[in-house]
Amino acid sequence: MRKVLITGSAGFIGYHLASLLLAEGFRVVGYDGMTDYYDIRLKQRRHQMLLQNPNFSCTEGMLEDFDTLHGLAIETKPDVIVHLAAQAGVRYSLENPRAYLDANLVGAFNVMECARELGVDHLLMASTSSVYGANENMPFHEGQKADTPLTFYAATKKANEAMAHSYAHLWNLPTTMFRFFTVYGPWGRPDMALFKFTRGILEGTPIDIYNNGDMFRDFTYVTDLVCGIRLLIDTPPVRPESPEDIPEWDSLSPAAPWRVANIGNSDKVRLMDFVSAIEVECGREAVKNFMPMQKGDVPATWADATLLRELTGYTPQTDVRDGIRQFVAWYRDYYAV
Repeated sequence: MRKVLITGSAGFIGYHLASLLLAEGFRVVGYDGMTDYYDIRLKQRRHQMLLQNPNFSCTEGMLEDFDTLHGLAIETKPDVIVHLAAQAGVRYSLENPRAYLDANLVGAFNVMECARELGVDHLLMASTSSVYGANENMPFHEGQKADTPLTFYAATKKANEAMAHSYAHLWNLPTTMFRFFTVYGPWGRPDMALFKFTRGILEGTPIDIYNNGDMFRDFTYVTDLVCGIRLLIDTPPVRPESPEDIPEWDSLSPAAPWRVANIGNSDKVRLMDFVSAIEVECGREAVKNFMPMQKGDVPATWADATLLRELTGYTPQTDVRDGIRQFVAWYRDYYAV
């Protein structure tokens, strides 16, 4: 039975990935700091559901706590590590950048050290579409430079990519970075737009719409995302013998068993269309508070997912209206509204 260590297993994406792997017969070891960045009861409930499966176990600890993380890794000896835990949120990085320094840089280093010592078959680490920063050529593809991050959060994730490349090169550690594009769905984070919009519409309170609604996002349904991660687990990069061996569409490093892959729906959705779809599912119109662009935000994101398709044969394809329908149904059930 293959064993996977997931950091951030009580998180939104970690919970869904763990559920998928458990359903496929994997042994899953979870690690989560259970911080109070958002309602900890959501995190506790996710872990409670996962613990109903005898093939799941979890340890509570911070990424910065190397001794606890290292002890768990040595004890359980995972074949694969999927590093999802991080201090999330673009806007919160303006208020508390040190939390990102500690969790996203020191924490990622600790995970890489464990992976190096264990010699895992594959290390997969979460990056973000935010690393594309000030790039304006869309859709974004992995070959574009990502040297202009607009938030400290994005900067820490770009640093993770560089750190992981050095470890892949030095220790021949197969490593895949994946860049997420606006993930949404049931059990989502309360600080994200879909959650806040749904709550505001159902409660009749105003929702903040930035840049006066003139924004586009590549919304990626969470089950599509974790399906992509699952398939990438079985596609570890191999150090090429020569740069000429690397296909044009591949982001594989010429110097290491390392690549970065977008996971996105490959579709730009206008923010106001997104709001309209939520209004339809909630059965009422939103009270809209139009605001200027927030510091660090970008007007649009859009993924080129060609690499994911070439590697795995898979392309995320959930229509945003279907995904919103699933989220609103979950929200009504969970909060009994």
